Amino acid sequence: MIRLSGVSRTFDGRSGRVEALRGIDLDVAEGEFVAILGRSGCGKSTLLRLIAGLLPVTSGEITVGGTPVGKPRRDIAMLFQRPALLPWRTVLDNVLLPVEIFGWSRAKYRDRARELLDLAGLAGFEKRLPHELSGGMQQRVSLCRSLIGEPRVMLMDEPFSALDALTREELSGELQRVHMESAATIVFVTHSIDEAVLLADRVVVLSPRPGRIRKVVEVEIPRPRTLGRNAHLADVARVSADLHELLMERDEPAVAGAEGR
Repeated sequence: MIRLSGVSRTFDGRSGRVEALRGIDLDVAEGEFVAILGRSGCGKSTLLRLIAGLLPVTSGEITVGGTPVGKPRRDIAMLFQRPALLPWRTVLDNVLLPVEIFGWSRAKYRDRARELLDLAGLAGFEKRLPHELSGGMQQRVSLCRSLIGEPRVMLMDEPFSALDALTREELSGELQRVHMESAATIVFVTHSIDEAVLLADRVVVLSPRPGRIRKVVEVEIPRPRTLGRNAHLADVARVSADLHELLMERDEPAVAGAEGR
């Protein structure tokens, strides 16, 4: 579904040239959930913006569904750290915002919006305004808005980072459920090892800048996953420990070869 071939990105500024990413090779299968994990400044968010078509690559190529990405597309949705809901619009109207922007039939998508809100545990809140909701509920509305057009690809840039630990874990559970229902291909940027283990099929660990693929870790743990006591607690702890050790490494990372599948 998503293919990155030799992708690099540099930025030119007043202080000189900054190389954010170098030689990224990665394939993401249809319906797969891939987490991008790394230290601050390693190029995680830049990578997501390249896939979204919000930034051009300096070198290499990105394709989604076999088509090169050169600009934002309707079949690619992006969820940011902040919900960015319009304060004067109700919950339902915020979810339907992309429908109006793209000129789709509002009547056709209204039932779809209500189904998504129900799936996200927000049934009965359709007429509420954003300021009447908690931060976690606002981010659920934003997630529903991202799903309204049934995108083939969802890109998420640390969407739960501003929330408290318990709310983050709760929303991680909701996202697992939404992913199983929608079967969308998801690339999820995070600096949280716990989030990566709870959510992903594979975790791509990036080296410090310039970001390169240090390793791709398979997370072969049955869903749904939690951080609490359950039959898979030992597996969750083992994968978390492996990722922690990878992030603590400071030696020069090896150039990725077949790591990206």
